[in-house]
Amino acid sequence: MKKAALLIACFWMSSMLAAQNDTTTYERDITLAEAIALARSQSVDAAVALNELKTAYWQYRTYRANLLPEVAFEGTIPSYRRSYSYYQNADGSYSVVHNNVLEMSGELSISQNIWLTGGNLSLTSSLDYLKELNKGGNRQFMSVPVSLELTQPVFGVNTYKWDRRIEPVRYAEAKASFISATEEVTMSTITYFFNLLQYKEVLGTAKQNKENSDRLYEVGKAKRKMGQISENDLLQLKLNALQAQADVTSAESNLNAAMFQLRSFLGVSEQENLNPVIPSTVPDVDIDYNTVLNKALERNSFAQNIRRRQLEADYSVATARGNLRSINLFASIGYAGQERNFTGAYRDLADNQIVEVGFTIPLLDWGKRRGQVRVAKSNREVELSRIRQEQMNFNQNIFILVENFNNQAQQLAIAEEADRIAERRYKTSVETFMIGKISTLDLNDAQNSKDEARQQHISELYSYWYYFYQIRSLTLWDFERDEPLEADFERIVKN
Repeated sequence: MKKAALLIACFWMSSMLAAQNDTTTYERDITLAEAIALARSQSVDAAVALNELKTAYWQYRTYRANLLPEVAFEGTIPSYRRSYSYYQNADGSYSVVHNNVLEMSGELSISQNIWLTGGNLSLTSSLDYLKELNKGGNRQFMSVPVSLELTQPVFGVNTYKWDRRIEPVRYAEAKASFISATEEVTMSTITYFFNLLQYKEVLGTAKQNKENSDRLYEVGKAKRKMGQISENDLLQLKLNALQAQADVTSAESNLNAAMFQLRSFLGVSEQENLNPVIPSTVPDVDIDYNTVLNKALERNSFAQNIRRRQLEADYSVATARGNLRSINLFASIGYAGQERNFTGAYRDLADNQIVEVGFTIPLLDWGKRRGQVRVAKSNREVELSRIRQEQMNFNQNIFILVENFNNQAQQLAIAEEADRIAERRYKTSVETFMIGKISTLDLNDAQNSKDEARQQHISELYSYWYYFYQIRSLTLWDFERDEPLEADFERIVKN
């Protein structure tokens, strides 16, 4: 049994070590749609956007809860005091009093903030118990079965009223920002995806060029022996072969760097070699500037941001004006009773009423409070000027973006055709060089044109997709399906 257990333990340890040292890589084809889905679900940028949405959601929930009734219980069980204190007698002299008491208290309250006036209304019920612990000590119960209290600022700013105007706009801004952030994650994915795709094509081209250069160099050596080409042409072919080898090494290094960037962004294992697949089609849409602008102004977080900043500037002015003078009203109406026993404290109740009006009116503050009002007004004007400038820049950027996108379809079509033509020209040039009708310079020119056309095709394809999702992020609208970009925020936040 001991030998069997030892063998099992050795086998388990060797399996664990083998698993830790397993660095086997495997290749995986990945489309642009798959990369976008991975980025939206497990990238760091997506997690940041989600946490920002959660923060905004709970801030909004806190604001909503602040408008609802609050039930609270406060108690002190117990409070023991053994101390000495001064007590002033009727003749003005002082005596030292020894305190040795046990106290307990409890209060149940229901309070409601009044958003219409900015005050607070509460209904409370409390009970206090005090027992003297000296020899022959007494005990006392004091009850307030019911008390209705009102606290009301008269001229101060109504914070609850302003919150009702600002907080819903702030939360709407956060929701729109979350959808925009999701689209921005897509835009980053597109950048990393096409960067890898570009280097993949560069490496493929470099390998093809190396193969062709090696073959042409061998053909060139045979032609040189027959005197069909000069020594200079042969040396040029050798240089081309060496340069092709260097290009392959450089392309492999760049491909590995781009692979690492995409894997890191998508949060996939380093054992996966991602093989990006060129998108076979692009969204066939024609977008109008006015349509994009109207949807952006209606749905983008920028519109909510402008509204919120305007309201906050107005709130600052209202707060400064409210500080010019302060008058607060406090009123309490209820009943109270006291007795040595518990039940007696709730009999023969007496009125317990308090009305207070407190005010603060500055008589001489050297214009400080009025200066604060003017500062708030000036800040509001500055903010409104910034908003107007940002609005013009926003409209201008949308106009440029729409123009670029609508032109990009034609640019992409031209790049595709140029790629096909350059590829055919290079193949023809290789065949022509084999029969000795063109020089190495002409062959090099055909190869460079082919490589540049291929890279330009990938670049134009990237620009098309990037512009498309950039417009989506600004309008929060899917122009391919002609429907709004929405999200189930409650489910997203609570998952």
